[in-house]
This record gives sequence, C-alpha cells and structure tokens, in this order.
Amino acid sequence: MVDVQHWLSALPPGVIYLIVAGVIGVESMGIPLPGEIVLVSSALLAAAGVVEPEWVATAAAAGAIVGDSIGYAVGRRGGRPLLERLGRRFPKHLGPPQLARAEQSFARHGVWAVFFGRFVALLRILAGPLAGALHVPYRRFLVANAAGGLVWAFGTTYLLFSVGRAAEHWLKDISWAGLVLAVLAGLASTWWLRRRARHLEQVEVPDEADEPVHAGDR
Repeated sequence: MVDVQHWLSALPPGVIYLIVAGVIGVESMGIPLPGEIVLVSSALLAAAGVVEPEWVATAAAAGAIVGDSIGYAVGRRGGRPLLERLGRRFPKHLGPPQLARAEQSFARHGVWAVFFGRFVALLRILAGPLAGALHVPYRRFLVANAAGGLVWAFGTTYLLFSVGRAAEHWLKDISWAGLVLAVLAGLASTWWLRRRARHLEQVEVPDEADEPVHAGDR
C-alpha cells in the first residue's frame, strides 16, 4: 500500500480522482483489482493535503455505483456461465468456493448482501454480476448499491482522513519517551494476543469415549 500511495502522490490531483473512480469501477464490474487499497492510499494523501477528501470520496462512490451497475448488466446478460468463466480466469478470487459463499450470502440476506457486500472484499467484486445473474430487481439493487457505495466511500475516506490528521498532529507533539512507551505497549499487546490465540488452539476437543452415554444409546 505504501508503494501505491507513493506512486499516486507523484500524480496531479485530477488524475488521482480518475484512477480512484476507474480502479474501483472495474473492480465492481467483477474484475479483481485493489480498489480498497487505492481508496485508502488516496484518503491518506488527502490527510497529507495532496488531494481533497470530498473529491476522493465522490470519485470512489461514483466508481462503485457505476461499476456495480455495469457488472449487474453483464451478469444479467451472461448469467451463471459468465461467473464460472470468471472463476476459471481468476481462480484465487472468484473460484467455485468463493462463488458458493457469495451465493449463500445472497440467499440468506437478499438485497442487503449488495449493501453490506461493499464492505467485504469478495462480495465487493461479485455483488453486481451475481445480482444480475440471479435476476435481482434492478430498482432494489440500485438502491442498495448506491447506499452501500456512498456509505463505504465517504465513511472510509473521512475516517482515514480524520485519523491521518490526528496522527500527524499527535506525532508532532509527542516526546521520544512517549513514543517508546507506545511502541512497547503495542508489542506487549501483540505478544499477549498471540499467546492467547495459541492457548485457544491447544484446547483439546473431548474424545467420543469421554462423552456421556445417554440412555437411548445403550
């Protein structure tokens, strides 16, 4: 992500906005691209004053909404065979297991899968084409798509913009002693979490022989 941010920082602001919209739009059509990485990098550039956060968020929302709509149209026309071809082309991202999980999300949550899918890497790619292939009514899809795209784009951009500004201000005023304490606290918490995770992994599952015998099993 640092490389992406460094590369974007050398471009004019208008080009950055177009790249944000284009990458997120193509990703939303069903082609695996690092849309979220581009958005995060651009939001951090906004915190540094390179670009304007409102234009980054607007570009991301436009790319998400338009890209999802194009993906919906393609999925409706191509159906499941199209999704299977995409799976063969991108087996790591859109293979049969990923497609099955996406279909389960649609079956369980309906059109809400489009809204919440904007915040999940897999569904962010498949929501449009899958909704079209499953013949979800376009009006319902568009409402969920637009709402999810706006909340995701503006929420992510302004959250990172605010955090970046606060971090920049905090790091300017912090003393070296405070910085060392913060690093040590972070290392200690990471060590504790990893130790806790290893402990949970070592918990043994009771064997069948240790399970109580019910009257009906005798």
